Formats: sequence, C-alpha cells, structure tokens
Amino acid sequence: MIADLLAWLTNPEHWRGAGGVPAQTLLHLYYCVVSVGTAMLIAVPLGLYIGHTGRGATAVVAVSNAMRALPTLGLVTMLVLIFGLGDTPALAGLVILAIPAILAGTCAGVDSVPSDIVDAARGMGMTSIQRLWRVELPNALPLLIGGVRSAMLQVVATATVAAYVNLGGLGRILLDGLAVGHYEQMAAAALFIALLAVAVDLVLAGISRLVVPRGLALAAEANRDGS
Repeated sequence: MIADLLAWLTNPEHWRGAGGVPAQTLLHLYYCVVSVGTAMLIAVPLGLYIGHTGRGATAVVAVSNAMRALPTLGLVTMLVLIFGLGDTPALAGLVILAIPAILAGTCAGVDSVPSDIVDAARGMGMTSIQRLWRVELPNALPLLIGGVRSAMLQVVATATVAAYVNLGGLGRILLDGLAVGHYEQMAAAALFIALLAVAVDLVLAGISRLVVPRGLALAAEANRDGS
C-alpha cells in the first residue's frame, strides 16, 4: 500500500491540469473560504447583537444546536434535489454547517467580557455602539476567532463529502478513487485533506496572534486551562 501511494504521489499526471492535486486543492480551499466567509457575514453581526443586548439568546442557542445536529450530506443532497446540481446548493449546505460554531464563539466572546469593564466604559460616557466596537468586540476576539477556526476545520472535512453531489475539490479525487477501487488514490486525497486542514488552522492561528492583543490571548488561554 505504501509503495502504491508513493507511486501515485510521484506520478506527474496527478499534478497537472484541472483535475490535478494543485488545482483541486485550490478549489477545495476556495469553497472553504467562501463558505466560512459567508457564514461570518451572517453569524458575527448576529452574535454581536445577541451578546451585546442579551435578546434572543435562548432562541438562537436552540436553533444553533438544531443546526449542529443536521446531517450535512443529507442537507446538501436535499438542496441539490431542490435547486439542481451546481456549486451553490453544496456551498449553501457548508455555510449552514459553519454558522453555529461562529455564532457560538461570537456570543460567548461578548458575554465573557467582564461587567466591570463594560460599566467603566459606560461611566466614561461611551454610547452603546461605542462600547460594542471599542470594548466588547476587541475583548471577544479570542473566542470569536476560535469559533471561526472550528468552523473552518468542519468545512474542510465536510467539503470532501460534498463531492458526492458533484462539488469539486480534494473530495473529487477521493471519490473517483473509491469508484474504481484505487485505494492509493483515496489515501493520497485523505493525506492532502489533512494537510490542508492543518495548514489552514495554522494560518488562522497566525492571524489570531496578529489581531488579538497578547494580554487577551493569555487571558483566554488561562480561562481554557482553568475550565
């Protein structure tokens, strides 16, 4: 098996053209970035509003938990049956998958801001919007970005399964190998998917270090260790 895998990896034919590993990896990454980016446009503003006002928290938690329980492949298949084959139904399923983790991270981040800090900002005469953008959002960044990282890892894995409904990416290589019984091709695809997940998580971790003040990052780490 190892020899077959090495032979597949060193075959130049598998690294060229639209169906090659580089092109399919970029396509897989594109699907993940678009899906998580769209989910952020929905979940971050909603999470900030809920965390800041405390309104609708119970309902959103219930809906978010229900969305987590959805079988993603079944959801994607249903959307394809309704809207037809294409990237849009599959990407919509990935967006739905990504929303709960980002929403939970955003809400938890805002909710975790110490009340004395918010009260101090209020005492300085800051408006509600100013408190949200200058105090609560910066302090919520560690958990917010943690939610994004969690969502991205889920989407990287699930985009593989979405190749079942004609989505491209590394899942296409895996399923094509399964169809003809080429297990070395399946192993190579699984290896590239794992490497992509690690690489994307490292990039997001680097972004987190750049945008999150070191004191907040250390405090968030201490809270996780304490829990």
